[in-house]
Amino acid sequence: MSNPYFSNSAVFGEKANRDVQKTNSQMDPRFAATTSAQYGATDAASLENMYNSPAATTADTRRMTYDDVIMKTAGLLGLLVVAGVATWIVAPQLFFVGAIVGLVLGLVNAFKKQPSPILISLYAIAQGVFLGGLSKFYEAQFDGIVLQAVLGTVSVFAVTLMAYKSGKVRVTPKFTRILLVGMLGYLLFSIINVVLVWTGVLDGWGMRGGTMGIIIGLVAVGLAAMSLIVDFDSVAVGVRNGVPAKYAWAAAFGILVTLVWLYLELLRLIAILRGD
Repeated sequence: MSNPYFSNSAVFGEKANRDVQKTNSQMDPRFAATTSAQYGATDAASLENMYNSPAATTADTRRMTYDDVIMKTAGLLGLLVVAGVATWIVAPQLFFVGAIVGLVLGLVNAFKKQPSPILISLYAIAQGVFLGGLSKFYEAQFDGIVLQAVLGTVSVFAVTLMAYKSGKVRVTPKFTRILLVGMLGYLLFSIINVVLVWTGVLDGWGMRGGTMGIIIGLVAVGLAAMSLIVDFDSVAVGVRNGVPAKYAWAAAFGILVTLVWLYLELLRLIAILRGD
């Protein structure tokens, strides 16, 4: 619900959670035979098929773990940071190219049935180019704003993760409905605001300036934080369902999408707070 990959995935959502045994049996016949034996279905045909099958490889038996997701997410963030620093130093004007390429790759990755490590890594690099150039522009206007936005992003991520792990915040159907309505409303507001600014009806931040802009910014940060919580829950569903390890790339991609959104919202909110 929170970001494109998780909302379109057949392995991270609620349906996958209900159909865990069916999903696992479709992944690997050996796993299906083993599961049947564990639950008492030890007929001769199943046992014969299980023992006559070739030995399972690491790829056959490896399931996604939290460590997999953490390592993949850290690796993608590393690529993003390296690309961002390089763009900041060498060619910050390329941020627009990074934005377009990142958008295209984001949509491609979001709707792919199978995760592609190469395309996901290229997405991280493109977003690094975009954020690196854009961040330098903001830094030129407001000294120290990038460090503030980075610290804010890390803080929100840590707080939401602790809140989710504590069990005090649970992802319920009501929670996801509120998030969906909020995100659709925010998207509509942003589109209208951009159109009004581009057509010259409003100038500057448009409707995002002043007190209203601060309120909208806080709402956006809150939505991004809620989105992170749903991301964490989606990863937990994937681990609980025993999905193949390759889907750690998809989980890392989903988290990265939300973190980029959160950083951009904090960057804009701080700029509004520090502006005239």
